[in-house]
Amino acid sequence: MNDKIIDGKLVSANIREKIKEKTKAIKDKYSKVPGLAAVLVGEDPASQIYVRNKRKSCEDVGIYSEEHKLPESTSQDELLELISKLNNDEKINGILVQLPLPSHIDDSKILNSVSPDKDVDGFHPINAGYLFEGKPKFIPCTPHGIIKMLEFYNIDIEGKNAVVLGRSNIVGKPAAILLLQKNATVTICHSRTKDLEDVLKKADIIVAAIGRAHFVKKEMVKEGAVVIDVGINRLDTGKLAGDVDFDAVKEISSFITPVPGGVGPMTITMLLWNTLTSLEKSIS
Repeated sequence: MNDKIIDGKLVSANIREKIKEKTKAIKDKYSKVPGLAAVLVGEDPASQIYVRNKRKSCEDVGIYSEEHKLPESTSQDELLELISKLNNDEKINGILVQLPLPSHIDDSKILNSVSPDKDVDGFHPINAGYLFEGKPKFIPCTPHGIIKMLEFYNIDIEGKNAVVLGRSNIVGKPAAILLLQKNATVTICHSRTKDLEDVLKKADIIVAAIGRAHFVKKEMVKEGAVVIDVGINRLDTGKLAGDVDFDAVKEISSFITPVPGGVGPMTITMLLWNTLTSLEKSIS
C-alpha cells in the first residue's frame, strides 16, 4: 500500500490485540469480562450494520455483548426504563444507544440517562466536561481513533496548525479539543466560515467531518498536509466516498486516510477500548 496511506485496519488490529490481551488477563485474575449492551430502536439499515459489526468485534476480543432491538413504536418512557435496568446491571460496563432514534424520542434525554460510568460513547455532559477539562474519563470513539492513528504513524501534532472541518458534538468539537490538548493550534470551520479555502490551505493537519462527498479539493490543501477524512457518504453509484477528493489530494498530502478503511475501523475499536476501560475502573 502507498506509504502515504494511514491504514485504519492496521491500527485497529494493533489496538484490538491489546484489548484482547488485557481482557484475558482480567478474566484470569478477577473472573470478569467487559460487557457492552447495544440498544437499537427501529429498523435503520446503517444502524443495524453497525450493531452487527459491533457484536462480531466484541466476540473477537472476548468482550460480552448483548443487543436490545426495540420496535419503532417504543415509547420514550419504555426506553428510559430499559436504560435504567442496564445502568444497574453489574455485567454491563458500557451502554451504546444507537442513533438516530425515532423522531418522537428526545435524543438528549435518552443519552443523558445513561450512567456516566457506562457512557462508552463519551456523549454524557459530565464526560464532555471531563474531556474539556483535560481529564477525560471516556473519549468519544471517532475522535479518539483519530488521535490513535496519528500516534501510530508518529505524526507530530505539537505546534502544528490543525483545521477541523465540522463542529458536531460527536466528532468536530471533541476532535478539536483533543488536538488542542496535544498542543496543536486549532481552528474549527463550518458552513458559515468565510474564506474557507484560505483557512484550509494553511493547515498542517485537516480533519474533514462535514458530511459532503469530495468537498475538500486538492487546491484547498497545502503540500505535505496530513488529511484525516471522517466522512462516509454514499454516492448515486452506491459506492462510499469521504469528504475529501482522495485521488487528487493524496498526490500532495504527506499522509491521508482512505474511505473506507481509514477512520471507520477505529470507531468500533475505541468503543471496545472504552468498555474495557469501564471495567478496569470498576475493579481498580
